[in-house]
Amino acid sequence: MGEGHETDKNIEVWKVKKLIKALDAARGNGTSMISLIMPPRDQVSRVTKMLGDEYGTASNIKSRVNRQSVLAAITSAQQRLKLYSRVPVNGLVLYTGTIVTDDGKEKKVTFDFEPFRPINASLYLCDNKFHTEALNELLESDDKFGFIIMDGNGTLYGTLSGNSREVLYKFSVDLPKKHGRGGQSAVRFARLRMERRHNYLRKAAELATQFFINSATNQPNIAGLILAGSADFKTELGKSEMFDPRLQAKVIKTLDVSYGGESGFNQAIEMSAEVLSDVKFVQEKKLIGKYFEEISQDTGKYVLGVQDTITALEMGAVDTLIVWENLDVRRYELKNTATGETVIKYLNSDQEADQSNFVDEATSGEFDVIDKPLLLEWFAENYQQYGCTLEFVTNKSQEGSQFCRGFGGIGGILRYPADEPALALTASGRDKTLKHPKDRCKKIKMNWRGSQKFDDDAMGMIIDKLEHHKNGTPLEFEVVLLLLVLSFPFTSPVLSFPFTSSPVFSVDVFTSSPVFSVDVVPVYLLVSSVVVVPVHLLVFSVLR
Repeated sequence: MGEGHETDKNIEVWKVKKLIKALDAARGNGTSMISLIMPPRDQVSRVTKMLGDEYGTASNIKSRVNRQSVLAAITSAQQRLKLYSRVPVNGLVLYTGTIVTDDGKEKKVTFDFEPFRPINASLYLCDNKFHTEALNELLESDDKFGFIIMDGNGTLYGTLSGNSREVLYKFSVDLPKKHGRGGQSAVRFARLRMERRHNYLRKAAELATQFFINSATNQPNIAGLILAGSADFKTELGKSEMFDPRLQAKVIKTLDVSYGGESGFNQAIEMSAEVLSDVKFVQEKKLIGKYFEEISQDTGKYVLGVQDTITALEMGAVDTLIVWENLDVRRYELKNTATGETVIKYLNSDQEADQSNFVDEATSGEFDVIDKPLLLEWFAENYQQYGCTLEFVTNKSQEGSQFCRGFGGIGGILRYPADEPALALTASGRDKTLKHPKDRCKKIKMNWRGSQKFDDDAMGMIIDKLEHHKNGTPLEFEVVLLLLVLSFPFTSPVLSFPFTSSPVFSVDVFTSSPVFSVDVVPVYLLVSSVVVVPVHLLVFSVLR
């Protein structure tokens, strides 16, 4: 239950981020755009009365066009408020008005929703833009943790909140080292060294107060403070009288890290993961780290890329669906004007500009667009039907950036290895959109362990030879796949063995009607041919 609630919350956060982006981009003529925010325990009747007064005031606007736009926006807000008998538990957010589209046309829009957590702002504004400052504060209201990374080379101040990590300030120092020289001046050198250390600690303490104490309230602006470093400076700072007592009370952990600067900051976040287990940034790093671990260990319990992820999702194999929150892919539902068939395609912005994606290659018939929602929106609405958990990630962490740039921003952790027979073949038996046998071979490439060793060209040559039967009847691809699996019983996966395109072993498998010479086979057939060739004959005779 808790995990499902957390997933729903993540989806709500993503929806608010998407809405903020759209609202910030919207512009109108005059003051025809209303931003209305009602906190919990506010009264709908009070706001309705206030809008009535505003309607009377707006009636005196001299510009006819602007007056009509403002009155229309106020009327729209009044009508929308009639749907609410009382303010929802977390408050109410309402944006309505007339915006100008990219092609210069005017369009009336209305957005109203209950925030995913209580909103403490009260707002009513008529302007030529929507005001989203309160929504941004709502997203940033996660607990914020402060970090001080301190060693003999310098100090870094940073914060961690939600899924964002920020470096506030960093400075470097050049402290004198211990040495045995000096003679009669040794005591003076030691005193100078201690004075430099003292000044360093004092500067670090003063900057900590500057960054982590709110000057308006004189209270800490962080929920907790973590001191980290590779020397004793962090301990001395925590115990120093120069360190603000209000911050001393906020210290939740002191860590030894191997590095200073930003590398030490990253290491400190990882080492304090137990304390920061509720912080989205740490959860994101842990999730993507688990995904990368599945890939590095080659367990087969992973999938990547849009098409393969969708295939695994439809089979019910995906346990955790991981998607970049800014994934630029749309789910096109297309209808063939010639045949009436419905086709689903997943296109990014570059592919959308290519008109060949909207023409059927077989019939040359054009596709009519039935629907084209963002794939992220489709996931948010339908992920529960597939029994998986949906996780949105950012590219703000090192792992998140690697996932977005290197893996296309979409993937999944599977319930079981992808080389299971249920994943090897789709429900329809084959993907008819893949014409060439080598293409079908690539289609199931992800479903075999050791797929990085898979030789597409060699496999395509084998299937070509079997499909070009001399009688003109191509064999079913599933039969070919089964023949290969049963013919090579000594390995799992079968397809990970190296192939060679040169004839190393030749025999007529079908003596009565020779159609295939095994000139493309695993090298190990040279040793095991006594067993393999009879299996070829037996399997094919049974299948025939």
